[in-house]
Amino acid sequence: IMSTNNEVRYLASHEWGRIDEEGILTVGISNHAQDLLGDIVFVELPDIGKELDAEEESAIVESVKAASDVYTPLSGEVIEINEKLFDEPEIVNNSPFEDGWFFKIKLHDSSAFEDLMTEEEYNASCEE
Repeated sequence: IMSTNNEVRYLASHEWGRIDEEGILTVGISNHAQDLLGDIVFVELPDIGKELDAEEESAIVESVKAASDVYTPLSGEVIEINEKLFDEPEIVNNSPFEDGWFFKIKLHDSSAFEDLMTEEEYNASCEE
């Protein structure tokens, strides 16, 4: 059982978002998702400055098994991408919550963060 971190919320499509005190949302895919995908071989990330709408396709992750769209949990502007993933996409497998994040967005409305799934809700949805 993982410790509950109130700062991480999820989409049912396996993305996580972690918000910082400045309202910046870091986005990645869950441990469950990277586990399902297997060895990740390629990641395509959004352009810095791109405006994303909540649940919009924002990135692509490819593994030896499949390619999968990555959706942004909340609306905002992309302010940073994890360029390390271009050369080392396997970081996502090794560290999906720390080093393997995908991009960061400056949120238009951070209050919507509360509407995302908690870790407990997400884990329950994965077991269904």
